[in-house]
Amino acid sequence: MIALSLAEIAEIVGGQSYDIPDPSVQVTGSVVIDSRLVAPGSLFAAFAGEHVDGHDYARVAYEAGAVAVLAARPVGVPAIVVDDVQGALGALAREVVRCLGTDVVALTGSSGKTSTKDLIAQVLQRHAPTVYTPGSLNNEIGLPLTALTATSETRHLVLEMGARGIGHIRYLTGLTPPRIGLVLNVGTAHIGEFGGREQIAEAKGELVEVLPQDGCAVLNADDPLVRAMAPRTEARVLLFGEAEDADVRAENVRLTDAGQPSFRLHTPSGCSDVTLRLYGEHHVSNALAAAAVAHELGMSADEIARALSEAGTLSRWRMEVTERPDGVTVVNDAYNANPESMRAALRALAAMGKGRRTWAVLGPMAELGDESLAEHDAVGRLAVRLNVSKLVAVGDREASWLQLGAYNEGSWGEESVHVSDAQAAVDLLRSELRPGDVVLVKASRSIGLERVALALLDGGVEGEVAAR
Repeated sequence: MIALSLAEIAEIVGGQSYDIPDPSVQVTGSVVIDSRLVAPGSLFAAFAGEHVDGHDYARVAYEAGAVAVLAARPVGVPAIVVDDVQGALGALAREVVRCLGTDVVALTGSSGKTSTKDLIAQVLQRHAPTVYTPGSLNNEIGLPLTALTATSETRHLVLEMGARGIGHIRYLTGLTPPRIGLVLNVGTAHIGEFGGREQIAEAKGELVEVLPQDGCAVLNADDPLVRAMAPRTEARVLLFGEAEDADVRAENVRLTDAGQPSFRLHTPSGCSDVTLRLYGEHHVSNALAAAAVAHELGMSADEIARALSEAGTLSRWRMEVTERPDGVTVVNDAYNANPESMRAALRALAAMGKGRRTWAVLGPMAELGDESLAEHDAVGRLAVRLNVSKLVAVGDREASWLQLGAYNEGSWGEESVHVSDAQAAVDLLRSELRPGDVVLVKASRSIGLERVALALLDGGVEGEVAAR
């Protein structure tokens, strides 16, 4: 974070100082919410969680080098006390971003946010110092913590924004007002909470509504609900996609033998060829979104294409491809799942597995509400249509729906199996995998199915899988 004195921070957040002998002492390190991450010069923000209260670790943080604690009550060490720690954290982030004057790029969408954010970050880092959301820290706490890592050298601040209801995006944009707003897609992730795709579109579109007149709304031309957001913004609109009228578009899309997308990138400033290191055709749309943002920030088509072609995966368990010594390829995409990302991952598996035996180890997709049965059934059916060799459905009711969909789509019988948990899946795979097989592992984050992929890549973690 940029250096600020405790007196300045107290004024910004509207807090009262307790046990602070010298208000002129500056916070020169990071703002953290985990006492284990405290370093000399840090500010420790104490949150009262469901199981752990950060206030109980105030002294530990102070003794580890924290200058002070941002807290909801006095804690016996130097502290700035506020009524609402989350609100204070947001106020601090808002003021820091205002002082820096950096270009803020915000992005949202039902799927692909983190992968696209990682691409944007890697491309923009070629252009100027860039700070971006680590992993999926895209909520009311993660976003301000990311913004507070920006320094006076930061030119681009790339922030992923998640939403679980109307008003969430608007709140986040109030903390870090963006000049560029990117909407990737409107799918069915969290549809059980929103109530329908129209409500999801309403929530995602809050991002473009807050953009300034001199800003830019980057919209997916291939998604009708996203394209329809154009009238909701006063900013200039830049369309990306494979549609002919897209400002940034892809032509001659194809997959390499390894399943990596290759295409001709067209931008208003020129054209260039791209071959991604990522797997699956769905990454073409993500790459075009990143290219559109980079174009808006002044990069040439050649610069963008070169950066995209060299970009990798920054966040774990998202189409993370590893080949074992025996030739078995494990695709760990188990960080999260929704119907759109499930379909994309299955198509990537089919492309990667040409001429090889393929396994889809799939678990439940959460928060689908009344659509859950139909969506799980549809994923199971798609696995059959794509000629996936074997489906392993892991879990309870939703897993049975996956298997049922596969069974009803064709006479699969032995090609689909329902197992109770991760350990059962590991046991099955270890007994039946053959050299050259390709294994996809994917489910909603709450299921923890990444344990299957980790076990397949390290025979020593079998006990760990069983213990979790």
